[in-house]
Amino acid sequence: MCYLKKIIMMYKIFGKLKVALCAIILFVLVTSNASAQYDEQFTQYMYNEMFINPAYAGSHDFISSVLLYRNQWTGIEGAPKTQTFSIHSPVKSKNIGVGLSVLNEKIGITKLFTVNGTFAYKLPVTYNSILSFGLSGGVGRLQEDYSDLDCCGGATVDPLFLEDTPGKSVPRAGFGIYYSDSSNFYVGWSVPRLIESAIDPLSDNSVVSDVNMESWHHYIAAGYVFDLNQKIKLKPTIMIKTVHGSPVEFDLNINALLDKKIWVGSSYRTGDAIALLTSYQFTPKIRLGYSYDFNICNCTDLNIGSHEFTLGYDFIKDYGIKSIRYF
Repeated sequence: MCYLKKIIMMYKIFGKLKVALCAIILFVLVTSNASAQYDEQFTQYMYNEMFINPAYAGSHDFISSVLLYRNQWTGIEGAPKTQTFSIHSPVKSKNIGVGLSVLNEKIGITKLFTVNGTFAYKLPVTYNSILSFGLSGGVGRLQEDYSDLDCCGGATVDPLFLEDTPGKSVPRAGFGIYYSDSSNFYVGWSVPRLIESAIDPLSDNSVVSDVNMESWHHYIAAGYVFDLNQKIKLKPTIMIKTVHGSPVEFDLNINALLDKKIWVGSSYRTGDAIALLTSYQFTPKIRLGYSYDFNICNCTDLNIGSHEFTLGYDFIKDYGIKSIRYF
């Protein structure tokens, strides 16, 4: 009888989650049109979740860290180059997760370096599942190197573009919700950047910061692990990204874990790229990943794709957890 009650409870919870997820997706579809830019882009986002969703902090039973390097649109001058580092940990017996994330990115003449602290509060839903709410906040250094611009082939140009702007401090903040069940299923929604900041060169290079809901980038991510047999596990994941004034973007991924060591898979990003992913689990503590994006947009003759590397390290004691995490 107790077992039956648990099944009924889980069914009700999952039903509510499906309704909530459908409601979020409907909101995403209704509020999106035209075109705009998205936030930082990661093909291996499933290994770098805290950068997308602050509620992910403390989701493991141990301290976890990830290094990521992305070289996007190789061959195009000024294309994005991004490096990130994140580390997070649970605070045991307090249902709290804390984390720290660092980002360094250069896109064209714009340089951005940010440091964010993350706090998450976890509510137990059932014995094996949690619902987490997360906030992140920090500061960034924003700089624009106008002297890198080649204006008019060396002809006389506006003096505005002859000097670089000094580095300016900008505020950073994000919010997210994350649900996970026994490491086999997760779903989350987040707005990683609540505050929009830019340098205004026409106003003594002052920083303009604004909290504008129309500029919020919404991320919905979900995944599930299927046990095919003792040697193979299948992990499909999906991410839905939207911002006001832009078409909805979908990342569809399928990865297989072979013999608890090797991940292999592929990804499709709507209207943008197809990617191949692989990673190797050296030990339960260490994982190295690589992905390559083949562009399918109209710019394929201008670049040869995008490279992305990840290195994950989990601070697991030798006598501690022996199995790897799937999310």
